[in-house]
Amino acid sequence: MAGEGKKQKKPQKYVPKYKYYKVDAAGKVVRTLKNCPRCGAGTMMASHKDREYCGRCHYTVFKEGQAKPAASPAKA
Repeated sequence: MAGEGKKQKKPQKYVPKYKYYKVDAAGKVVRTLKNCPRCGAGTMMASHKDREYCGRCHYTVFKEGQAKPAASPAKA
């Protein structure tokens, strides 16, 4: 196919790793995010305002007190 050329790459976002851990009073390093129960230790789940989500296996846990999003109606 003529004329396509190279695709432009999107710039990578910088994710500050220091927000994923904190040090408690005893000097121990503690993870601030939950681990994924399917993937195991080392895979952290993203924390959104209404859910927690694993980007690796797509496991989703909705937070308490939040309504689940309504499913879109099926088209016939």
